[in-house]
Order: sequence, then C-alpha cells, then structure tokens
Amino acid sequence: MSASISGPGTAGPSISQRLREATSVAHQRAEHAPFIDDLMSGRLDSGDYQRLAVQLYFVYEALEAVGDGLADDPVAGAVVDDKLRRLPRLGADLASFGIDPRSCAPLPAVARYVEAIEATRDDPARFVAHHYTRYLGDLSGGQVVAHRMREHYGVDASALSFYSFDGIEKLKRYKDAYRARLDALPLDAAATERLVEEAIAAFDHNQAVFGDLDGADAA
Repeated sequence: MSASISGPGTAGPSISQRLREATSVAHQRAEHAPFIDDLMSGRLDSGDYQRLAVQLYFVYEALEAVGDGLADDPVAGAVVDDKLRRLPRLGADLASFGIDPRSCAPLPAVARYVEAIEATRDDPARFVAHHYTRYLGDLSGGQVVAHRMREHYGVDASALSFYSFDGIEKLKRYKDAYRARLDALPLDAAATERLVEEAIAAFDHNQAVFGDLDGADAA
C-alpha cells in the first residue's frame, strides 16, 4: 500500500494542508448539525451528552482495535500513540453515569461508521484518515465540548475525562507535531488521495451520527 514520495521540498500542498482544505466543507456541516448546535448551546440536557458518549464508545472501540493491529505499520504507526487512547477514559466516564455500553446498541449511522473504520485494516492510509478526524478533533474542538458540558449541564469534570489528555503537556505543540508526522508519511499520490477521500467520508459519518442522535429516543 505504501510507497515513497518526494520530500519536503516538493512543490504543492502538504498532506496536512490537503486534509484541512479538502475536509473544510464536510467539517463545517458536521460541526453545525442540529444535534451538536443544540447540545453546545445548552438546549438539551446531560442525558443527551450521555447518549453521544455511548455512541462514541463504539467508534473508539473500533478505532483503537484497528490501530493496535496497525501499530507496526510504517504509515499507521506514525500516528498511533498511547497518549491519545480514549476508550478506557470513555468507559470510566460512562461508568460514572451508571451506563454500561454493553447494554446499549450502536445507532445505524454508528454501525456504518464502525464498519468503515474496520474496513481500513488493510489500507493504513485510510485508517490514518479516521485517526486524524477523531483525535485532532478531540485535541481541538473537544476541549470546547468539555467546557460547554460543564457550563450548560453541570457535568462534573470527573465524568469528562475523555477530553483530558494528561500525557500531553502542550496540546498545540502535540497537534503541530502530529501534522508534521502526517506530512512525512511515506505515501504515493494514490494513497494520499485515498487518505483525503476517507477523511471527507469520516466527517460525513460523524454528521450522520449526529442526525441519528437528533432523532433517536433516549438510551
């Protein structure tokens, strides 16, 4: 799947630039989905955040299982990092709400999202797309989510450990280093295109998840 590409001196946008530009519209659509607008504006309640957290559990379970299997791959292994691992924290957060995710079922959009992640086991470039969209989001907008959940719904910080990256001293420095690792990935043009297309699809999966949450009954 992997092939060498030309180095930093090559003309044209870097991988991280291409990702940012190509996903900007899909990113905006997902960010402004009605469910997220309502949740972030304080128009829902803590139970709605809990429903979101349950569904994210299934996403990260798949993401981190596939990542573990690809940890030694020269492409996926460049971004897989135990400092980013979220599943144990998300499980602890859900336990603090008295929720066992095993007693819950993934929404249809979540099942499709999980299937898409699991389908990247044989294509590390496409896996990186899902890794990028989830973890860079957690390191950026996720910090705002945690603040709003405390502010609007009184969710205790101890139940928001999912958004706490204790092993990372400076989030911005880490994000910059992550993007540098993306730019250095040993990908040819075809693999880079697959990565970019999968990243757009990943944002679309997120938007679909929010749509399902908007119409789903409380768990």
